[in-house]
Parts: sequence; structure tokens; C-alpha cells
Amino acid sequence: MRLNVTALALTVGLFCGAAMLVVASANLIWPGYGRAFLDLAASVYPGYHPSSGIGSVVTGTLYGSADGAIGGAVFGWLYNFLAHRRSGAAT
Repeated sequence: MRLNVTALALTVGLFCGAAMLVVASANLIWPGYGRAFLDLAASVYPGYHPSSGIGSVVTGTLYGSADGAIGGAVFGWLYNFLAHRRSGAAT
């Protein structure tokens, strides 16, 4: 079985972007919400600063989407590569 790398990349990118959007938006309403997660994101994403307004929500969402899409694509490609090697060795 092969994975559709593009579909997986888009799905994971949308999921990660949505998670970042929800947590960052909730943090604007309730300042303590998701603080550890957002501090972790700020340490990885240059230019992202949690709790600094709607611009940080947009920046974090874009970073999360891109990061998720790249991670999903790498995972899908690696899965397909290893599954192909294993099926080729078995036959």
C-alpha cells in the first residue's frame, strides 16, 4: 500500500495549522491557555512571539501549516520508500 504524499502533506499541514490557530487564538482570550505549547513554538519558529496580538496568531498558523506540510510530506515519502524496499525484498 502506498500513501498519497501530497494528500498526507496537505492533511497534516491543515491539522497543524488549525491546532496552532486554535491555541494561539485561545491564548489571546485566556492569557494562560497553551502557554507552554506556544513558548515551545516560539523557540522553534523565528519571528513568532506568543501573546503579541493577531499578527502572532497569523504568523504561528502559517508556520504550523508549513511545518506540518513538510513533516507530512517527509513522512509519506519515507513510508513509501521503506514499504517499497520491503515489498521488493520479500518477492
